[in-house]
Amino acid sequence: MADRPLEELENRTPLEAAETPVLDALSKRSEIGLVHTIPDGMKPGSDTANLSVLGYDPKQYYTGRSPLEALSIGVAMKDTDIAIRCNLVTLSADDRPYAEKTILDHSSGEISTEDAAVLLDAVKKELESEEFQFYVGTSYRHLTIWNRGETAELTAPHDVLGNVIGTYLPKEPKLRAMMERSYAILANHPINQKRMEEGKNPANSIWFWGAGTKPCVTSFFEKTGKKGVMISAVDLLKGIAVGADMKNIIVPGADGTLETNYEGKALAAARALTEDGYDFAYIHVEAPDEMGHQGSVERKVKAIENLDGRVIGVVKKALEEAGTDYRMLVLPDHPTPICVRTHTSEPVPYLLYDNTDPKQETWNYNEKEAAESGNYIAEGHTIIDYLFRK
Repeated sequence: MADRPLEELENRTPLEAAETPVLDALSKRSEIGLVHTIPDGMKPGSDTANLSVLGYDPKQYYTGRSPLEALSIGVAMKDTDIAIRCNLVTLSADDRPYAEKTILDHSSGEISTEDAAVLLDAVKKELESEEFQFYVGTSYRHLTIWNRGETAELTAPHDVLGNVIGTYLPKEPKLRAMMERSYAILANHPINQKRMEEGKNPANSIWFWGAGTKPCVTSFFEKTGKKGVMISAVDLLKGIAVGADMKNIIVPGADGTLETNYEGKALAAARALTEDGYDFAYIHVEAPDEMGHQGSVERKVKAIENLDGRVIGVVKKALEEAGTDYRMLVLPDHPTPICVRTHTSEPVPYLLYDNTDPKQETWNYNEKEAAESGNYIAEGHTIIDYLFRK
């Protein structure tokens, strides 16, 4: 959600431009500020950032993105396994050699899990072996396990959108060869032919990235004394929850897109907190990040407005109707600025609301006013302590 000022928005960020009446009202009774969720020297990503927000110092707990997704999918990794994210991406459909093609879309038009599963099955039939196994995830996000593999340096596809891919392909020959072979398997697949006829981006290649070893996340309850639930459409977040022994709540229609079931997520969180005996709910909304990757100003603003009215507003109303005291922490895990279409490491704005605190402020919740507040949390993994403090 965090971004940079844009000329299209009269030098405002999407968060400043969005109509956010719920956040505007909450901010007047909240602490706002900036928090640095990406430790110095680490790459900005949803993996390191969400670990930070949940109170896990990435420098201690992070072993790679894909191993966390393996937990979500239910893949039991051996100590000698390497997990690798396997995206289904869109490359230019031209006659150029594979290395000279351009990457157009890291998500293949946010392809459905159903279509993606068929395409990945076609890849598995030709490429799976005792050394490499493929597992279906969600939408374009899938998993490869490399038996007795090596931790390879791999490039995230959303970091190089619009570029010719040759420079960014794996140096490891086996991985590179499988990516190249996947284009021959997928380019003319009936599903992709149909997608192109419908004006959708074809999922015409796999893309390996995010390699890592078996994860080592510890129990959230033992760490904080709080029983927690995770509500997310994204395997990475579900995997973190599995590692942390948090309950994953699966919401029908929650798919990580702009059309996700916002209200379903909000009401699931409210039920967990007011009826099911949980102390903490982590609601993750992917849409602002995806719209940042797409470079869509209008759709990113819409995603933020949906978050405001259809998640935060619904949670607030439900908790107040239940007559419970509560605290709410609102923040992006990391910025995904429209101008670069990928993740960056700048601090993000946070809002900390306590419904029992009578404070009266004049600020609104956005990047600029959060910076002007003077409140700054340098170590992102400590922000959850502010939420739970007595």
